[in-house]
Amino acid sequence: MGHKMTDVREIQKVMISPSTRFFTETVEVGRISPLSFFEAGASQYKDKRFYWQNADKTLTLVGIGHAYTLATAKAGSRFKDISEQWKQLCSILIKEEKDIDPVLFGGFSFDEKNRKESEWEGFPSGYFVVPSFQLKIEEGKTMVSINMITDCKEAAEDFERLREERDKLIHIAQVEEFDFANDNKVVATTERGKKQYLDAVENVTASIRKGKADKVVIARALELQFERDFNNVKALHAITNEQQESYHFGLQRGGSLFFGATPERLIEIKDGKAYSACVAGSIRRGKSAQEDRELGEELLGDRKNREEHQHVVSMISNVFNKYCSEVLIPKTPKLMKIRDIQHLYTPVQGTLGQENDIFSFVEALHPTPALGGVPTNVALEIIRHEEGMDRGYYAAPIGWIDASGNGEFAVAIRSALLDGDRAYLYAGGGIVADSVPELEYDETWVKFRPVLRALGGKLNG
Repeated sequence: MGHKMTDVREIQKVMISPSTRFFTETVEVGRISPLSFFEAGASQYKDKRFYWQNADKTLTLVGIGHAYTLATAKAGSRFKDISEQWKQLCSILIKEEKDIDPVLFGGFSFDEKNRKESEWEGFPSGYFVVPSFQLKIEEGKTMVSINMITDCKEAAEDFERLREERDKLIHIAQVEEFDFANDNKVVATTERGKKQYLDAVENVTASIRKGKADKVVIARALELQFERDFNNVKALHAITNEQQESYHFGLQRGGSLFFGATPERLIEIKDGKAYSACVAGSIRRGKSAQEDRELGEELLGDRKNREEHQHVVSMISNVFNKYCSEVLIPKTPKLMKIRDIQHLYTPVQGTLGQENDIFSFVEALHPTPALGGVPTNVALEIIRHEEGMDRGYYAAPIGWIDASGNGEFAVAIRSALLDGDRAYLYAGGGIVADSVPELEYDETWVKFRPVLRALGGKLNG
């Protein structure tokens, strides 16, 4: 296996020489389990894989190996920086009509100005990869692509080696029998900064009553310790089974896996149309269908939750009105029901303007009031002061863009960072003038539940 085309290149700007070329080649293959393909890369590409499945199961992406990585720590311009680097790479792409577009996959940190010492040390404020081997399952077709970015003269020989490696990965994925069942055990659960969280909610409520902000989202973390290192693919398998209606994602970086099952799309671009979702305001699921309906009606009629939801609708509609024409937004929210929780939900769509790409939307939409607060800048300052932790990529944008500009980003909630025999889980909620610390604390347990259950932990200690 040649290594010239798979070396990680992390740079602040893509320095494309006149001889650099971006090759891609796609083959259609028989049915492959995406997690089996992910695991097929475990021996040679242990820390260089990603996984994505959209909420309605119409698209699955798996990346193995790194043809290229884009990392940025540029204060104030990280979204533009990644966008420009990707456009430069796409400008040298060589592909035939039958070949599908290469994908760039990755994420941003929640707050580039808040980098406290934490488990997120190895994650820059923006981190994206072009995979060497790309699985895409869409419209009943399973396609595997090779991506190679190189300035080597012997590119043909290197590409042939990649073809051999691709065939090996496909064969392993189709033939090997993988056991994805979790046989690991949680040996310790630690609530990190519980007192700080309760104090923060109290302090933030007081600030809001004084008129400093309308709403601030405060989060907290749990740390799980396992008997032994937790297998990445088993974590992905567990979370995809736990939360069927959600976006599923996994991004590896330096031995860690950031993964989760989020109900919340930030932005999707498809064939010149932009789509987003306003998700804010929540209540538990009922124990019976009747109780569930009553709780849903209570949520739809609750002033606090409707106000919280309207903050998100106003902010997202402002962005769409700026970047799109023909914007469509329903006047009243619907209910989004997932396994453990019900949310207020309003879909938004518009026709994309010429000058904008998905990163324009990501920058303008992040953080939404559902994850940061209102007004945004004031809320972020309060979070930095009160929360006492680095959220890392929790509650931040994660997703993909292809060479044609189509793509989708979700908001990385219901998520955890898995690092060897430790997992760090995150959950938060919107604090307003009449929030009660103990009730907000209880709600975080509901939000911890999906990932906690997937990893074998127990609810509430």
